[in-house]
Amino acid sequence: MKTFRKELWFHTKRRREFVNITHLLEKCVEESGIKDGLLLCNAMHITASVFINDDERGLHQDFENWLEKLAPEKPYSQYKHNDSFENNADAHLKRTIMGREVVVAITNGKLDLGPWEQVFYGEFDGMRDKRVLVKIIGE
Repeated sequence: MKTFRKELWFHTKRRREFVNITHLLEKCVEESGIKDGLLLCNAMHITASVFINDDERGLHQDFENWLEKLAPEKPYSQYKHNDSFENNADAHLKRTIMGREVVVAITNGKLDLGPWEQVFYGEFDGMRDKRVLVKIIGE
């Protein structure tokens, strides 16, 4: 059994952003040399997410609208977490909703995704450096 580990770094220009990272994960699989196994990809920050869905702009806007209804950024005073002089309680909640990680099968050296599936990094408190862990195990 072989293992591979890599950190991907992101610095978004906006507070909230969805970044398609599928091509970066494909490069990791290629770099690992693993033909059959599993790829784990997880956000290593509590205000970011990794998830799988369709790469469709309207859907991304629907996510943004839905998440903002569930956990609106403002007013900051609505959150006890923000009493600690931070203003990102909504980002913690959004991350919980969207999830921390994904696991994708690798078959014949390729990500085994469905027809429309893509992997995304979801940023909910951006404009600073954050990282994502890629861990691949297999043969």
